[in-house]
Amino acid sequence: MKSITALLSALPGSVAQGLIWGVLAIGVYITYKVLDFADLTVDGSLGTGGAVAVMLITNGCPIPLALVVAFIAGCAAGFITGILNTMLGIPAILSGILTQLALYSINLDIMGKANAAVSVDKYDLLVSLRYIPQSIITGTIFIVAIALALYWFFGTEQGFTLRATGCNPNMARAQGINTKKSTVIGLVLGNGLVGLAGGLLAQYQGYSDVNMGRGAIVIGLAAIIIGEVLGELILGKRLNFIGRLLFTAVGAIIYFVVIQVVLWLGLSSQNTKLFSAITVAVFLAVPYLKAQSKTSFKRAAKRGVAEDAGA
Repeated sequence: MKSITALLSALPGSVAQGLIWGVLAIGVYITYKVLDFADLTVDGSLGTGGAVAVMLITNGCPIPLALVVAFIAGCAAGFITGILNTMLGIPAILSGILTQLALYSINLDIMGKANAAVSVDKYDLLVSLRYIPQSIITGTIFIVAIALALYWFFGTEQGFTLRATGCNPNMARAQGINTKKSTVIGLVLGNGLVGLAGGLLAQYQGYSDVNMGRGAIVIGLAAIIIGEVLGELILGKRLNFIGRLLFTAVGAIIYFVVIQVVLWLGLSSQNTKLFSAITVAVFLAVPYLKAQSKTSFKRAAKRGVAEDAGA
């Protein structure tokens, strides 16, 4: 176990990394929570965004434009998954797996090798491990801007159709909503944000790797669940849509802070994926166990009333 000073000095980096992954988590929130679509494309589209951004930056493309193209590349990945699901009838999970599998080869083709570096010494990167305060400010700006843009979008007619499709697709179809179109749009938007997160993450760590998206969906889900539990604990029924988006990013920060604490306590870095899976399982189980306890309490109360009445 290292000193507490070492932990405190590492926490700002965890916050910066959490903000970048918070962009990904918001993308996952759109597909998982809003659209109710179990999308595994994320593990591939994150790497695609990173690969596209790095190759464009190293070939002289302005960084803002490179991030826009990374977003579009993620959108394209989501579009493929949507077409496989809605037009070809392939189940949601399998559609994501097929796209993710294809993206592995595509990412290799984009970079021409397993990984590609982008140095902050040669390019004016927006985020970097070398400049943590700047990365935190930039990450915060991205999170707030994305949350505000999505809050506006989901208040439009098209946004309402997405929410209706995820809430009750049968009722949405009965109201004349093209649920196939809404599903594709949701997947495009969600994976576009994941691609953007990939572009930011590649800059932050200084390279893009063909395996950088492995396990990304687990981190995204962990951020969503942690943020949701924390948001409901703090705001309760006052937690609105934009609050959920912002707390999703907060959940990503907490996730990486916890990971840092666990590593500080002496857990091997080889076990971080195991810890991630356990964390997600625990937080996913909390709402269910909470509901079960309430149901059991109500049943016990009803039995007590019935026994008193019989007496």
